[in-house]
Amino acid sequence: MPDRPIRPQRVASSPIPSSPTGAEPPDLAPPVRSPRDAVLAVRAEVAKVVVGQEQVLTGLVAALLVRGHVLLEGVPGVAKTLLVKTLAAALDLDTRRVQFTPDLMPSDVLGQSILEQRAGTASFRFREGPVFTNLLLADEINRTPPRTQAALLEAMEERQVSVEGAARALPDPFVVVATQNPVEYEGTYPLPEAQLDRFLFKLVMAYPSAEQEQSVLARHDRGLDPHDLVAAGVGPVAGPGDLRRARSEIDTIRCEEQILAYVVSLARATRESPSLTLGVSPRGATMLLHAAKAWAWLSGRDFVTPDEAKAMARPTFRHRLVLRPEVELEGGTADGVLDGILATVPVPR
Repeated sequence: MPDRPIRPQRVASSPIPSSPTGAEPPDLAPPVRSPRDAVLAVRAEVAKVVVGQEQVLTGLVAALLVRGHVLLEGVPGVAKTLLVKTLAAALDLDTRRVQFTPDLMPSDVLGQSILEQRAGTASFRFREGPVFTNLLLADEINRTPPRTQAALLEAMEERQVSVEGAARALPDPFVVVATQNPVEYEGTYPLPEAQLDRFLFKLVMAYPSAEQEQSVLARHDRGLDPHDLVAAGVGPVAGPGDLRRARSEIDTIRCEEQILAYVVSLARATRESPSLTLGVSPRGATMLLHAAKAWAWLSGRDFVTPDEAKAMARPTFRHRLVLRPEVELEGGTADGVLDGILATVPVPR
């Protein structure tokens, strides 16, 4: 019988060898878990509370891996906030939620200097706002005026905030996940293009299927309280250290010249499309590259293929496009335009 090739096993899946006497040595370290195993474990942990939405969850994880911000769109009641809070708990990330309202001020988000008087002396102390966290949940971001929306521009791009001339660094990682309702327009303030361009992804949360919705009801029937994640059994299965190690591995992923040219071709095709008044910026093309590398890493590859670029094009590009008014009147959508571009731009072989 011919010898079979011996495949090297990963350390994370290798069992700890037993001692000759059968007793385990007390000083053996636990198995080393790879960053990818740690990140993939997050999906199972989030599934304890959130049913379905696997694609959105994977998109959020991919964004965290490359420190990209996410615009999360969906009608009320599809678990947008719950998904973000559960993801933060599974990754052991500090998270804060800000309910964006018409009367919210920039200082309510960034922080402010306050006057303190002690022992006859007075001094100013900076009180940090909720933006100083790992994962900022900006709930219903389009309900606050542009002045407050713009307060996040520097934080999202440079990961710092400047108050009274002093720049203060934000924690690492720092990611903004903003939610918005696609069906309510009264009393809302659409995000400007400059801010939309700072989001890596726009992810759309759809209604669950009938089977998934029945599973949600069954969990609630058994006493699930979605506001008590600890009682639901959700705990940290990965941490910021795993994200940093994963990011280092993603940085080493190869991307051949033809893939880079393909990404550029997709971006330039949006700028030349007769259906659009605004196409994808060079920043958007760069973000597609990072998203494709993260997707390849999650798929277990150390190189990027055209499939990753195509898979990430819609969530990375859709919020950066501005349709012509006549196209909107005819029922056209950004995704529809992108489908046509993806079908016409030659794919490298």
